[in-house]
Formats: sequence, C-alpha cells, structure tokens
Amino acid sequence: MSSIAYVNDKGEFLKTASQESIASQVSNKNKSDMNKDTFLQLLVAQMKYQDPLEPTSNTEYISQYATFTQVEEIQNMAASMELSRASSLVGQEVMIETKDDDGVTKSVQGKVDYVTYENGKAYVSIDESLYSVSDVTSIVDKTYMDAYALASNLIKRLTDLPAVNAVSEKDLVEIDSLWSIYNGMDDYQKTFIASDALKALKEYAERADVVRERIKEYEAAKENETTTEDSTSI
Repeated sequence: MSSIAYVNDKGEFLKTASQESIASQVSNKNKSDMNKDTFLQLLVAQMKYQDPLEPTSNTEYISQYATFTQVEEIQNMAASMELSRASSLVGQEVMIETKDDDGVTKSVQGKVDYVTYENGKAYVSIDESLYSVSDVTSIVDKTYMDAYALASNLIKRLTDLPAVNAVSEKDLVEIDSLWSIYNGMDDYQKTFIASDALKALKEYAERADVVRERIKEYEAAKENETTTEDSTSI
C-alpha cells in the first residue's frame, strides 16, 4: 500500500495510518530505487571481484560515492521543495491544465481542499478529484476571483432579460437590482464589465424609466376616468 498523508488549510498533517512515513518520503527514495546501502554493497562486490592486476583506486570509489550522494541530496531537495509548494496551495484558488484519458488537454479551476503525498509525489484535491501539483499553472488572486464572479453573475442575469423593447412591469425589479449591483462595484470590479454589457444595462435602465412613466400615466388616466364617472353619476 502506498504512503499517503493529508494537509489541512492550517498546514497541519492530519492523522493517517501512514503519517509516520511522510518524512521518509522526502528523505528516502522509493523502495524500487537504489539507496546508499545498495550502492555500498555493489562497491564491496566490485572490490571483491576486481582484477588484482588492475585494481580500482580508492580515489575512484570515493568519487563514485560522492557523486551518488550528491544526486541523492538533489533529489531530496527537489522532493522537499515540491512538498513545501504543495502545502502552500491548500485553501488557494488555482488553475490546472491536465490531460484526460484521450490525451485531450483540459483546464480546471477550483479551491485546493487538501494535499496528498503518494509514492513521493504531491497531489492537490479539487472538488474531490486529485491532480498532480506539477499540473498547477497559476494561483488565482481572491480579489480577481470575487470581481470575476460578480461580473459573471451580473452579465448572466442581464442576458436572461427579454429584449429591451419587450421590457414590462414584471422586469423592473430585476433591472433595478442589476443597476444597483453595478453601482455598488468598485472601479476594479467595473473593469470586468464589457463595454457592450454596460451599454445594454444602461439601455435597460432607460427603458425601465420609460415603462414606469407609462405606468404612471396609465394609472393617472384610470384615476381621472374614475373621478369623471363619479362626477357624472352625481
């Protein structure tokens, strides 16, 4: 069974059956990789069976061991950096580019719920799906996300309205709500509203004023008609 650990949004390791193996996943290689003991055993075997007429010098052994140690340290450093980077993503909104089973690249965006370490590799969990931390292409700023969500919602509701000329009394509340949302945006958030969308919103607001005026005229006419009928009946 592979070793797995989870990190919460506070950067703390959660208790799992394999928590003890987390540190070893960074400092040690996968069991299938050659470690120092294996390397030393190979050196002993090489020295035991070397040609006595052309023995390998100690300097060469030391050089080989130093090279192996250096490579191991670099691998451990890379694993530590990946672990640190992955842990820092918990709670962040990220963009991911990954390939499906058909080899088609797709983009995924979402909040990282937790980080999983399996077989020395880090994975981020988004909406209950795991993605390699190497697939994370960018971290999305919260201010950007809030502005984008606000603008997207406004534009979606705007497109759900009838044509401007077909606006009726039942649409007035929605138009007022959209206009209120726009006026409540700060300058940065307003930059997410395309000029065409803003133009349409203003046209709807103007049309709403016209509809209100016609409603007032109609109600005034009805009231006047009622008053006239009452006077005639007297």
